[in-house]
Amino acid sequence: MTKAPRYHLISLGCPKNLVDSAGLAALLEGAGYERSDDANSADLLLVNTCGFIEPAREESLQVLQELAREKRQGQQLVAAGCYSERCPDELAKAVPEIDGLIGTRRWVNVLKLVRRLDREKMGGPIHHAPQAPTPEREIRDLPRAAVQGASAYLKIAEGCRRSCAFCAIPLIKGPAVSRAPESIVADARWLDKHGVKEIILIAQDTTDYGHDRDQREGLADLLERLVKALPTVPWIRVMYAYPGRLTNRLIDTMASHPQILPYVDLPLQHAHPDVLRRMRRPADVEGLRATLAHLRAAMPGVAIRT
Repeated sequence: MTKAPRYHLISLGCPKNLVDSAGLAALLEGAGYERSDDANSADLLLVNTCGFIEPAREESLQVLQELAREKRQGQQLVAAGCYSERCPDELAKAVPEIDGLIGTRRWVNVLKLVRRLDREKMGGPIHHAPQAPTPEREIRDLPRAAVQGASAYLKIAEGCRRSCAFCAIPLIKGPAVSRAPESIVADARWLDKHGVKEIILIAQDTTDYGHDRDQREGLADLLERLVKALPTVPWIRVMYAYPGRLTNRLIDTMASHPQILPYVDLPLQHAHPDVLRRMRRPADVEGLRATLAHLRAAMPGVAIRT
C-alpha cells in the first residue's frame, strides 16, 4: 500500500493568514496529503509567511532558515503568503534551500506548484507568479477546512484600495475585491452546521465590503443577511473596521441585532489632523468623535479596540 504524502504547515501573522492556511490545508488533504506535526517526517514543508512589518519578516525568515537547516533530501520547502508576494527574490536569496514560492494571490494553486516541483528539479526556487486576484472564482470551489473550536474566521473580501502612507497591504494583497454575499452566507451556514458559535468577519477593511459591487452599505446589508440566515449562531463579530467607513447605518444595524457583538476593531492611529493627513488616513477628527459618540449611544458598553 502506497504511503500517503505528509505535509507540515506553519502559519505566521494575522487571522487572515490563518484563513488562507486553513485553505491550504484543505487543498492538500483533498489531494491525499496527511498533516504532520513533525517537520522531520513530512514530505512538504510549507510556511505561510507574514511580510507586513520588519519583525514579521524577520520571524518568517527565521522559521524558514530553521526548517532549511534540518531539511533532508527529498523534502520540499515552500514559502507562501505575504513575504513571498512582497519580496520573492530577497527571500529566495536569503534561504536558497527554498524549492518554491507562492504569493497571496495564487495560494489556491499550491497543488500545481507542488506537482511541478515533483516533476522538475531546477537550480533555483520555482516562483508561482501572482496574477490579479479573483477570489470569487477561486474560493467558490475550494474545499472547506475542518472546524477547530467554537470560533471561526470568515473572510469576506481580499485586498485593499486605501493608500495609507505607512502600509504595504495594497502592494502585497492587491486591490480590494469583495466576495459575493451568497457565497459568504453559504460558508457561514456551513460553519453553523458544524457547531461554530462565533463567526468572525475579516478582511483588510471589512467596512469597505461591497464597494466594488456598487453597494454603499455593503457590510450593513451583509450583516442583515447573515442574521436572517443564522438564527442559531449566538455571536457574529466584525473585525478590521476603517474609521472613515463606520457609518451610522452600520452602527445602527449592529446595535439592532443581539447576535452582533458590541465590539469594534477600529485603528484610529492618531488624533491630530496634520499627522493623519501625512499618514493619508481620515483626518476629520470632529467627525470621528461624532462617530464614536454615536457608537457609544447606540451600543452602551461597546468594546472599542484600537
